[in-house]
Amino acid sequence: MSKFHPLSPTDAYHEATKHSWASVRRNAHGLDWSTQPSVYKNYPADLPRVSLLEADPLKRFLYRVAGITAKKSYPGVEYYLRTNPSAGALYPNEVYFQARGVEGFADGIYHLEVASSSAVLLRPIDESEGLEATLEDPRRRRGLLLFVSGIYWRSSWKYRDRAFRYVLLDAGHLLGSTEAGALLWERAYTIRYRIDRQGLNRFFGFGREEGMLSAFDMSTPEEAEVRLPEGSLEQVDPTGSFEPNERIEAVYLASGHLRGCRKEYRVPRLPLTREAWAEAILRRRSIRQFSRRSISKEEFTQIVRWAQASVPSDCDEAVELYAVVNRVEGMEPGLVKEGEYLKRGDLSGKAGYLCLEQALGSESAVTFFLVSSGENYAPLYQKAGLIGHRLYLAAEVQGIGASGIGAYYDDEVREFLGTEGKILYAFAIGR
Repeated sequence: MSKFHPLSPTDAYHEATKHSWASVRRNAHGLDWSTQPSVYKNYPADLPRVSLLEADPLKRFLYRVAGITAKKSYPGVEYYLRTNPSAGALYPNEVYFQARGVEGFADGIYHLEVASSSAVLLRPIDESEGLEATLEDPRRRRGLLLFVSGIYWRSSWKYRDRAFRYVLLDAGHLLGSTEAGALLWERAYTIRYRIDRQGLNRFFGFGREEGMLSAFDMSTPEEAEVRLPEGSLEQVDPTGSFEPNERIEAVYLASGHLRGCRKEYRVPRLPLTREAWAEAILRRRSIRQFSRRSISKEEFTQIVRWAQASVPSDCDEAVELYAVVNRVEGMEPGLVKEGEYLKRGDLSGKAGYLCLEQALGSESAVTFFLVSSGENYAPLYQKAGLIGHRLYLAAEVQGIGASGIGAYYDDEVREFLGTEGKILYAFAIGR
C-alpha cells in the first residue's frame, strides 16, 4: 500500500493556482481601477540622485536593467514600457544595488528609480559594513551587488492568488535584462538565491507589501568580512494602495527555504554581435499578433541554443523546454523536446487552446512550454523568467516577434506534454 506524501507548501500553492477551462470562467472578476497600485516606487526628493542617462558604461548598464524605452497611449490610459517585460505591464518588482569601489558612485546602497531614470543613494557605507552580510559568503566585495524584490499587490490586484507566479517570472525577466547588460558590458556574474531575505527586508524597512527575492552579483570578494549596516532605512509606500493576500505571503515565506541546491558557475558568452545585442535590449517588445509566416530552422536553432545556455547561480534548477513547432522551414510540425519529436502533425490549434485559447499560441511559428520538476520554487520560477527573456532577445536580434504567456490550462498542458513537472511559462515566437 503506497504512502500518502503531503505536498510541500510551494507545491500546494502551485496546485491551488492552476487554471482550467472551468476555473477561468468560474473565477472571472472585474477590476476596481480606483485601487490600482502604482507601478513606481519613489524615495524622498531630497535624497541624492545619479542620472543614468549619460554615455557611461556603468550607467548605461544600469539603465538597461529596467529603463523606460517606449510610451503607449490609449483613450484614458497611458503607460510606459521598459527593457524588462511584465505581465499586464504591472511591474511587481524593484531593483536595489550596492556599489563599492565603483567609479562615478559613492560607496553606498541605492534604489534604481525607474520613473526618473536615476539611482537614489539610500545609505552610504564604510569598509566595515555592507549588504554582503546577507550572502552566504559575508566577505567585503568590490563592484556591484544588485537585489530584486517583489511587490505582490501590484500583480494580485489583477491576477489575485496566481500573482506570485508572475512576481517570480517578472523577477526572472529582470535578472534576464541584467544578464543581457552584463554580457554586453563583458562582466562576469552569479545569481544568488541563498540570501538572508528577512535581514534584507528589515534593513530596507519593507512592510508586508514587499520582499526580497534574489541577488545579481557582479563583485569580487576580499578577505575581510562585513556586517549589515545598523538600523534600517525609512519605509516608503511602494503601491499607494494595498490589499493583503495571506496565501501569497505564506508561499513567499515558504519559498525562501532552499534545499539541495546545485551550483552552476559557467557564464555563457554573448551569443551575437555587441551592436545587434545592444539594439535588441532597447527594441524588445511583446508582440500581440502573428502573421502566420515561417521562420527558418537556423533561426529556431539559434533561439533554442541561447535559451538553453548555462545560467550561473547558487541554486540552479533544471528547466525543460518543449517546443510546439508550427511554422519552421525545414522542420515537420509537431512537439519537440531536445531535438526529438514527441508528437508529429499540426498541433497549432491545440497550442492555442492550451494558452487559454489565445491566438498567439496557434498563429506563432513556435510555441514553447517551460517545465520543471525542481523543488526550489523561487529559483526555478525566476530561471524560467530569465529563459523567457533570452527567448525575447534571441528572437528580436533576428527580427522575430515574441510574447510571454503566463496563463494556460495547467493540467491539460501537462497531459499534452506527457510530463509530471510544473508548467512554469508559455512563450510564443513568430513573424
